[in-house]
Amino acid sequence: MSADALRDTRFVLQRLLRAPEALVQLPAFAEVDAELIDQVAEAAHAFADGVLAPLNASGDREGCRLDGGQVHAPAGFAPAWRDFVEAGWPLLACHPDDGGQGLPHVVDAVLHEAVSAANPGWGMYFGILHGGYACLRAHGSEELKARYLGDLASGASLVTMALTEPQAGSDLGGCRTRATPRGDGSVAVEGTKIFISGGDHDLTHQIVHLVLARLPDAPAGSRGLSLFLVPKWLPDSTRNAVAVERIEEKMGLHASPTCVLRFDGATGWLVGEPGRGLNAMFVMMNAARINVGLQGVGAAAAALAQATAYAAERVQGGAPILRHAPVQRLLARTRAWTEGGRMLALWTALRLDEAHAHPDADARALALREASLLTPIVKALLTDQGFTSVSDCLQVFGGHGYVSEWGIEQRLRDLRVSMLYEGTNEIQALDLWQRRLLPDRAQAFEQLLSRLLRDTGSAWAGPAAEAAGRLIANLRAAMDADTPAGLAAPVVLRACGLALLAALWARADGVAAQGGASDAFDRRKQATAAVFFTQLLPELQALLAQLESLRGDPRGAAQVLEAAAGMAE
Repeated sequence: MSADALRDTRFVLQRLLRAPEALVQLPAFAEVDAELIDQVAEAAHAFADGVLAPLNASGDREGCRLDGGQVHAPAGFAPAWRDFVEAGWPLLACHPDDGGQGLPHVVDAVLHEAVSAANPGWGMYFGILHGGYACLRAHGSEELKARYLGDLASGASLVTMALTEPQAGSDLGGCRTRATPRGDGSVAVEGTKIFISGGDHDLTHQIVHLVLARLPDAPAGSRGLSLFLVPKWLPDSTRNAVAVERIEEKMGLHASPTCVLRFDGATGWLVGEPGRGLNAMFVMMNAARINVGLQGVGAAAAALAQATAYAAERVQGGAPILRHAPVQRLLARTRAWTEGGRMLALWTALRLDEAHAHPDADARALALREASLLTPIVKALLTDQGFTSVSDCLQVFGGHGYVSEWGIEQRLRDLRVSMLYEGTNEIQALDLWQRRLLPDRAQAFEQLLSRLLRDTGSAWAGPAAEAAGRLIANLRAAMDADTPAGLAAPVVLRACGLALLAALWARADGVAAQGGASDAFDRRKQATAAVFFTQLLPELQALLAQLESLRGDPRGAAQVLEAAAGMAE
């Protein structure tokens, strides 16, 4: 990560979001001041750059290996994890009762971006640790919490989410894994799970698997799923009946073992209530999806730093290519997307903190409603656009970007899966359209945009407000026309994301204007805002035209379906 990214993070937290002022209103975070936030951000970037970044390329080349039923991570990964644990990073957002530091998710999100930018393969081991901890803390029995919670908080143990099965994919209701009660409070888990990130490794001795399975006589579908904690090592120190069948051969993230796990009567214990496994896991979802969105931001930020440095040194036509207009365009657009994405993700994380910790019930409810609206946009838009932005940065390298020695192609490979896991981006779009916008005819989203656009102090406030108004009108017209959800949803998500970024960039421009023309950072921030409004926001008009074609002309949707069906003939 560059010093530029760290300074921009400070701008977003301290000046744009005014996070210290917001957090002091939350009793749980009343002592989280600007100095502490800055110290954590600086230390997170220093650890990521100093310890993790040097392992990124070597981890990709070496990959993971399965030997005698044990997965071995690339050289240097386990020592880096020990350093991470010793520095207390896993404890950052854990509750003080469990030995944690009790810091808000918005601060923890800074760590996740820095790790994702420096070494995404290593970050996969760590990515859902806090989510697993939070799930067990909220839904585990007192016995399970006493046995496993402290080690999850400290990082002495790591965690997996064992959800997906070969025949089920994203349709979790099709899971066939069985959990048979044994009469002593435990169950015997039988089944196979695929795509299990960190399914086995040697970073920690213990791995806690959170497994979706069906109890006997459970109904079909997702309502029949329960959640079980299945450890790699049982309390008597014997190996549980969890076998690694293979490590998946993947496009990227070679340093992270994505495993096929077979549960051969493995011992597990119920987490939460029978038949409410998805409900127990829901506590993990919002934070996990924000962190996945930050993977897109982190990868794009790291690629931008690489491409900018390369363009400043690479001479072509008698001048560094940084002076060539096509290169400047690619870099400026990437900067506008990346810095805008950072604003959106950190703001969503802050709203999630307010949803959990605000002392006023109405304020908590509003923050939760807004975080729920924002989360699918953060996950889908920022991973989609992160991939495109990394690709644009690869373009800056020309042919050198396509070979491995520069490392930019690895970033593209490593990021691609972020559009698939934690719910594919198409599923996120359907969730936004059908569950977040349709029920109240986008009223909550309209109010959210209106609050963002209030008193921005920016010359771009007018275009941002106009974009918001056109979006809301088109959303409601699409609702009235009963536009096919599967066709409309991806268009709607991207359009909503652009409108949100317009509001945030207007606010950022207004904040930067207060810094005065003498500050180079603030001048560039205003210039980047102008890039967003003149180069990126016009895409919204094209998206709204697509939406109109699906509702205004009955042939529009039919022709899409007919063309797709024709390809299958």
